[in-house]
Amino acid sequence: MAESMLGLKRTNRCTEVSEANIGETVTVMGWVQRSRNKGGIIFTDLRDRSGIIQIIFEDKDIGSEGFEKACRLRSEFVIAVVGRVEKRGGEANTSLKTGNIEIRAAQLRILSEAETPPFPIEADSKTKEELRLKYRYLDLRRPDIQRNIILRSRIVNIIRNYFMNEGFLEIETPILQKSTPEGARDYLVPSRIHPGNFYALPQSPQLFKQLLMCSGYDRYFQVAKCFRDEDLRADRQPEFTQIDLEMSFVDVDDVIAVNEGAIAKVFKEILDIDVKLPIRRMTWTEAMNRFGSDKPDLRFGMELKDVSDTVKGCDFGVFTGALDNGGSVRGINVKGQAEMPRKKIDALVEFAKGCGAKGLAYLCVLPDGSYKSSFAKFMTEEELKALVSAMEGEPGDLLLFAADKTNVVWNVLGALRLEVARLYDMIPKEEFNFLWVTEFPLLEWSEEENRYKAMHHPFTMPMDEDIRYLDSDPGRVRAKAYDIVLNGTELGGGSVRIHQSDIQEKMFEILGFEKEDAYTRFGFLLNAFKYGVPPHAGLAYGLDRLVMLMVGADSIREVMAFPKVKDASDLMCEAPNVVDDKQLEELGICIDTKRAENDTQ
Repeated sequence: MAESMLGLKRTNRCTEVSEANIGETVTVMGWVQRSRNKGGIIFTDLRDRSGIIQIIFEDKDIGSEGFEKACRLRSEFVIAVVGRVEKRGGEANTSLKTGNIEIRAAQLRILSEAETPPFPIEADSKTKEELRLKYRYLDLRRPDIQRNIILRSRIVNIIRNYFMNEGFLEIETPILQKSTPEGARDYLVPSRIHPGNFYALPQSPQLFKQLLMCSGYDRYFQVAKCFRDEDLRADRQPEFTQIDLEMSFVDVDDVIAVNEGAIAKVFKEILDIDVKLPIRRMTWTEAMNRFGSDKPDLRFGMELKDVSDTVKGCDFGVFTGALDNGGSVRGINVKGQAEMPRKKIDALVEFAKGCGAKGLAYLCVLPDGSYKSSFAKFMTEEELKALVSAMEGEPGDLLLFAADKTNVVWNVLGALRLEVARLYDMIPKEEFNFLWVTEFPLLEWSEEENRYKAMHHPFTMPMDEDIRYLDSDPGRVRAKAYDIVLNGTELGGGSVRIHQSDIQEKMFEILGFEKEDAYTRFGFLLNAFKYGVPPHAGLAYGLDRLVMLMVGADSIREVMAFPKVKDASDLMCEAPNVVDDKQLEELGICIDTKRAENDTQ
């Protein structure tokens, strides 16, 4: 039967007790990790969020009634123990922070009993994630998950203090907003008071933080909850947290400088790593040409090589056909893998096809200098030598080529580069490599919608020297946009915003918005701009991704308290779920039951 605390007060968390406390009486509380009855003595490992300490129960210290209670202890019982700190009698446990000491119990209270949990509460659990997430309240007791969540809290506190010291104000923006569908899908919330109308949950605080700049608040930041109805992956969830900020009277360099200071402070205080400042910068065009990605992982080489000029006169139709259609031929050099088995090469070909390639050409430069290739018969010896030279190939190297539209070639080889590096363990695990990617295209062409779309959002400022091309060649215009990348993962992104009405109107025109349509979507912002708007810029970090990379987790689910699974459902509380007919009636909503049944089958 569970007991009450009856005035007991915890004096220490488990690992706050140290050799300095030997001889003192302390009160600790927590969960039983395990308990071992050795006859006249019971050894119990007590766990709280700080770690584990060993408790010793003997009837001569705790009395027969207390010893009988100690005999009942099982994993996950919640207990309070009053006892004296002693030097550990046996050999020290070097795996524990408290391995040199133990507590000899004088008093025990069982605050709560527990059923046997469905999986062991231990670090590096081998239990299937679906089961762990169903019982997430138990999974959160595991020491590695607790370390992640505690570290996340510390990171937020450091960032919050840093920006406050830099003159930023923490201001909350609304969760219930107007839908502005120019990006990912919104989560919609029906209004009971305004039948047929909907709020949208924020994909970001973008418009409101720009309004705060119009309102004269100068420097804003927020730890902001955001929502996007999009497909999930390891670093993406339907609800996530951003470190969001905006600044007035600044340009690109000012935003980058203040954020580099935040990054350096977090990594120094959390990991004792000195981030070298200033962080390297690379334009979007250079990143795509060299790495096939706008978020390149710079921890290893294997850069893309453009061999279009080298192969333009050959008889290999795959290469020349791509060039004739305005595309390019590019390759990567996988050093030392010329003798890769054909089966593995074929697997790489299939991987490339999965990334949009029609195929993948290969050339093995064998140790004796001869070639084994999927296309050598279409090229002369001189052409093959020139191609190997252009790829900086040496005996023992495997050369892989893609030929298609340049954006397809970038995507294919960028993904293939990462896959090969993963397969052959080429990526240093303990390295943190930061990069700013700058000068993104302002616009990207949508074949599906037959119009330009904003690569970031409609309020991004063009590069000053490219404004002249907005009418004549909008696809050429670069943006004052910047992403911060860490180890091949986009941590965050931002831009300088448009604050001149003529440029904003031109941007809407290029995007295909009539003036009336633009005001329907964004009127409250555009009206605010009529009353004096300062030049402003901002950035937002994905807090979940930052913590994931800092702790070395494979998924952001490991650093979020209550994450969703890949179909955006919560296995623990079984959300989303049906609601009462009365609630639907109040909202004026009718469910298409036939469609709902089909979707759940």
